[in-house]
Amino acid sequence: MNRIIGALGTCVLLCGAAGAANGAEWRMDAAGSKLEFVATFERNPVPGVFKEFDARLRFDPEKPEGGGLDVTIKVTSADMNVADVNKEIRGKDWFDYAAFPQAEFHSTDLRRTGGNRYVARGTLSLKGMKQAVEVPFTWTGAGEGAAIEGELTLKRGAFAIGTGEWAATRVIGADVKVKFTVKLRKAG
Repeated sequence: MNRIIGALGTCVLLCGAAGAANGAEWRMDAAGSKLEFVATFERNPVPGVFKEFDARLRFDPEKPEGGGLDVTIKVTSADMNVADVNKEIRGKDWFDYAAFPQAEFHSTDLRRTGGNRYVARGTLSLKGMKQAVEVPFTWTGAGEGAAIEGELTLKRGAFAIGTGEWAATRVIGADVKVKFTVKLRKAG
């Protein structure tokens, strides 16, 4: 009987240690979160925002290895604040809402790069394309709340965004800057 109790105790300790390695579970607070993108038109910045997205983070800022960041974006919520542009980006040459209404990022590796700076390495799936992406972010945490903020640059051509007559990068630039602020709450 003592062996069974001892084995169960060891199992509980090991399972607890494995769960701790992944860090706390954090869920996004939509009210305080923002996902923006900035394209260029004739070298001038043209901002947009995804109004609907969700982020979940498994994270221990002291031991980020083993954690993960998962983001789901309703591409159909893209808003560039110009009706004609919003209509155009729905089509096949741009986001192709009908075939690809959602984008996802799933990290495979979290690392500290210094101080409160980290990077999530993973795969971004957008418009049927999958690319390895590094998402740098800063972490600010206090008690049950936290925030991550970051910025990265993506090549729109790598995801077939702006094809056909829009494939050339003279008028619409090749780079798209993505900026985010995600407010988080510790999950139950």
